[in-house]
Amino acid sequence: MNIKKAKEQIKNAITAYFTKDEYGNYALPVERQRPVFLMGPPGIGKTAIMEQIASEMGVGLLSYSMTHHTRQSALGLPFIAHKNYCGQEYDVSEYTMSEIISSVYELMENTGYKEGILFLDEINCVSETLAPIMLQFLQYKVFGRHRVPDGWIVVTAGNPPEYNNSVREFDIVTWDRLKRIDCEPDYSVWKEYAVNSGVHIAITTYLDIRKSDFYRVENTAEGKSFVTARGWEDLSKMIILYEKNGLEVDEDLISQYLQNKTISKEFAAYYGLYRRYQSDYQVRDILEGRATEEIYKRAKNARFDERLSLVSLMLDGVNGDVKDVMLVTMTMEQLRDKLRQFKYKVTEAEKPVDLLNEMIKDVNSSMASSKHANNLSETDYKINKRLVSILEEEARLIADEGDAKEAFAIVKKDFDERVADMREMAQKAKSYMSNMFKFSEKVFADGQEILIIVTELTANLFSARFISRYGCDEYFKHNKDLLFYERNQEIEQAIKELDIDEDASDN
Repeated sequence: MNIKKAKEQIKNAITAYFTKDEYGNYALPVERQRPVFLMGPPGIGKTAIMEQIASEMGVGLLSYSMTHHTRQSALGLPFIAHKNYCGQEYDVSEYTMSEIISSVYELMENTGYKEGILFLDEINCVSETLAPIMLQFLQYKVFGRHRVPDGWIVVTAGNPPEYNNSVREFDIVTWDRLKRIDCEPDYSVWKEYAVNSGVHIAITTYLDIRKSDFYRVENTAEGKSFVTARGWEDLSKMIILYEKNGLEVDEDLISQYLQNKTISKEFAAYYGLYRRYQSDYQVRDILEGRATEEIYKRAKNARFDERLSLVSLMLDGVNGDVKDVMLVTMTMEQLRDKLRQFKYKVTEAEKPVDLLNEMIKDVNSSMASSKHANNLSETDYKINKRLVSILEEEARLIADEGDAKEAFAIVKKDFDERVADMREMAQKAKSYMSNMFKFSEKVFADGQEILIIVTELTANLFSARFISRYGCDEYFKHNKDLLFYERNQEIEQAIKELDIDEDASDN
């Protein structure tokens, strides 16, 4: 199966394992909670989906690579304990707590998360001395004398032997204690992730044309030649940083991440064309409705691969602005809720600013706990950082204000101004989206390019939510056969106009 289906299988297993009976006990005893074993080639996103699962399910995550562990670090160190049995004194060999088990308890203590995932990667590459201990662990969740705390699910991962010379083949006894999930690379699934995580548009456009280059592992006379999903994502991050700093992205850089000479050479050539199209087409002029006749003419006469690059450039520009709008919108929704609390509690505070400072402290504390528990998504991190920054600015505005009503009036005025700026920002992004469609209608008529635009906007979580909230007539015209808009109305009905005077119970 692909990694997306594997993710759903793991989430379903965790949901089942966390189910409790009428007495508050886990319905499935720990001994019957088979650890999940995620088997798949390297670099397809096994670790990444565990972080996503922890964030989406609101549980802790602790990750370990078992290749870094010895018998002592996993099992604990031996020591002599004095025991009394039937009136006789004995010296008994025991073990200190395993580093892995103690780390679970530390995470629980530091974050307050009582349920979580213990993710053990490369579990089929453990040392020979550690292998017998792993069998006991997989069945009973025990290292030495210490067990994984109740509420912590064990998920393991490993590579098939053809990808890793260190792999130890499990016997039937071991396999019979695991919930095995096999997964394979799948570009369409990875692209869905890539679009929403900001992978460079040149990479997804190239792979749309050359899907076979997404994942490849080959044996050559010079050794292993490979390209993985991890390689593409890491390359994307470097390209973004190189462009930001005005550094040249060349084949030397690309080959450090795409370790296949043919693919790295071909992507380097494509990236050069992509940069040329970026310069030639002046995409920002298109989005602002100022495209010249020369641009229209060139786009109409372009080959399909050039047209696809132009579509991607326009989508990249629109989606970048749309994402900024939605991050601001989500921040303002949280700020609205905080300021509603401020309105109703400010009269109880000794000083109005103290209440805002307490809110800032709570947000920072919650963010620190989530980060320590490895379940803080990049989106939530950005929203919380912006929220704290705004609350700090508003705290400075009312630092010397002692009257509760006046303090609320000040923060409400600041809030209303920010909402007005947000709406102006949204209107500008909406006009860019409309201009993209108008340009495409004139250049591509009802060709495949417009279908690609509609599909990409629908697949992108930020643009989909933006359209549902702020609308786009051109999108609905070309997407009339889909029920995207209607499906989201019930959800979006709950997201009303931002108004901190409105009773919180109405939202």
